[in-house]
This record gives sequence, structure tokens and C-alpha cells, in this order.
Amino acid sequence: MNILVFVKEVPDDSVAVSVKENKADTENITPVVNAFDTYSLEMGARLKEKEGGEVTVLSIGGESVKNSLKNCLAVGADNAYFVEYENYKKLDPRSIAMTLINAKERLEEEKGKFDLFCFGKETTDYEASQVGVYFAEKLGIGSITNIISMEVDGETLTTEQETEEGKRVVETTLPCAVTITKPDYDPRYATIKSKMAARRKEIPALEVEVSDENLHEIVQEFEPAKREAGVKIVEEDTEVAVARAIEIMKKEKAI
Repeated sequence: MNILVFVKEVPDDSVAVSVKENKADTENITPVVNAFDTYSLEMGARLKEKEGGEVTVLSIGGESVKNSLKNCLAVGADNAYFVEYENYKKLDPRSIAMTLINAKERLEEEKGKFDLFCFGKETTDYEASQVGVYFAEKLGIGSITNIISMEVDGETLTTEQETEEGKRVVETTLPCAVTITKPDYDPRYATIKSKMAARRKEIPALEVEVSDENLHEIVQEFEPAKREAGVKIVEEDTEVAVARAIEIMKKEKAI
């Protein structure tokens, strides 16, 4: 299996973000690999370990993205590349997909055809969920979204897809693209040995055309509305507590 995993560097979503002068203030927040992309890499690495082959990771960004890519090399990726473009945050989903296609074609000249293209289902900064599907549509290949497991049998990829109603099995023919949500396991941790090996690896910049004819600018960002404090009911008798809760909800016209 020749697997290409696309990753994006985003502000650490475990850190609270405030809005300053109509913009999200992320200057002092450490950039990390998008959470759903870490699941994508882990699933790709597990498939490689089962079927053989290689996992290559690719990102768009400035020189700083190399740090995130080295982390990917320490947890299952065999090779890493990036398209150097400092204004990557201004690229819309279509521009990102077209740039990744240009990079994919450049890589295939060196590494041969890829069998599988893995995306996180969305990024935690914009949550557009469009790049993977657009990528597949432009290449004319199959795509399956929101998957939590996958396996290969010959030229067939069988996946388990998460839906609002539960799960379903979806198949398509390789090569194809998948977008990956959180599976039943967590990404692996890097070891000291794997970190040292990743530091020694080169991460080349690919010279490819960036599809940047449609750069967009975010005019204003807002903080989500703060949740109001709830009402705590303290009663020894359950029936009294329930009656009190109903009384409060009636007063607030919640029921």
C-alpha cells in the first residue's frame, strides 16, 4: 500500500481562544497537527503495518510546519513533504484541494502511484469538511467520509462509516480518498527512539503551483456565547427535588 496522508497545522484546540480586535488571538498558542489528521495518520499507519508499503505525509505551510511533520514521522509516517506557502490560512477549500493535487502528482513522479489518500474529516480551526471530497471529485476517484475503520482486499477498500443513526459498511475501489473521524482507539505516542530518528530525517519542500487565485479574508470572528450558570437543587427527598425542578422549568417556560 502506498498511502498519502494530508495534515494541517492548527492552533492547539485544548487551549481556550479569545477574540482580540475581531480576530481569534492565536499568536501565543502552540501550533499542532489537526486532531482528526492524527487519527487519519494512525489509521493509515495501521493499514500499512498490516498490508505493507509506505505512509507519506504532506502539508501546506511555512518552515515552521516541519516541526509538526517531524512529529508525524515519529508516530508512523515513513516520509514527509510540505508545500511552502506562508499564507496557507487564506486558502479556501477548493484552492487547498487543487494545491494538494498538484503536490500529489509531483510526488507520484518520484514515488509511484498512491493507492489511498487519507484526510481528517475536518480541521478544528475552520471545520469545513470539504477538502477531501473536493480532492476526490477533481481526480474522479471514489471517496468515503467519516470512517472509523478500513481494510483492504485486493483492489477493494472496505470501511465502517459513522452516521447519525449509527454505522454502516461502505466499499469502493482503489485508488480512493477517505476522510477519517475518531476511531475506537487513540493515536500512538512517540518514543524517544522514534523522535530521534524523526529529527534526522529530511523534510523537502515541493516546488509545485499553489492554487491561490481565490484567497479569502476573514472579516470578523466571534467568541461563542458563554453558557449561563445552572441552578443546583439540593434536596434529600427525590420527589421534592423533581417537583422543585419542574417548578423552576415552568417558571422559565422551559416546559
